[in-house]
Amino acid sequence: MIIVALTGASGTIYGIKLLKALKDLNIKTGLLISDPAKIVIHHETNFKLEDIKKLASKYYETNDISSEINSGSCRFESLVIVPCSMKTLSSIANGYADNSISRVADVALKEHRKTIIVPRETPLRSIHLENMLKISKEGGIILPAMPAYYNKPETLKDNENFIVGKILDSLQIDNNLYKRWNPTK
Repeated sequence: MIIVALTGASGTIYGIKLLKALKDLNIKTGLLISDPAKIVIHHETNFKLEDIKKLASKYYETNDISSEINSGSCRFESLVIVPCSMKTLSSIANGYADNSISRVADVALKEHRKTIIVPRETPLRSIHLENMLKISKEGGIILPAMPAYYNKPETLKDNENFIVGKILDSLQIDNNLYKRWNPTK
């Protein structure tokens, strides 16, 4: 199972599209949505919360720290936090597991499971960069939502697909969501 967490940063569409792609590939997912993410979803997308929850195999409440995913004995494979707010990033980097999102990240890192953080903030303060470095030093993958232009995107959807495709690449899941670099074209 791949755990997907959406936090209160701009770019919740990346998490929603990742869930859809994983569902289309019949990959089991667990989903966490922070309260601030619910607000961002409402402002940035036309998706209903219940429809997003249906994309996941299982939904977990972020304030239920007794759920199975908060224990190292739960056998999930990977964690993707997309988008990741700077608050969540700070909690993870500093071991402050005050909710299920930061706790599952704590579990993933301590158990050496693939952990992908997709930060959404610009510009970045030094403390943001230091927190990213802390997570990276523990084996986490920092995958900023930075679109490429070598693939000549024509729409926002093209840029969204690029980021989701890069997340899937980091999970070592084959996909054709974006045009890959080809110097001969």
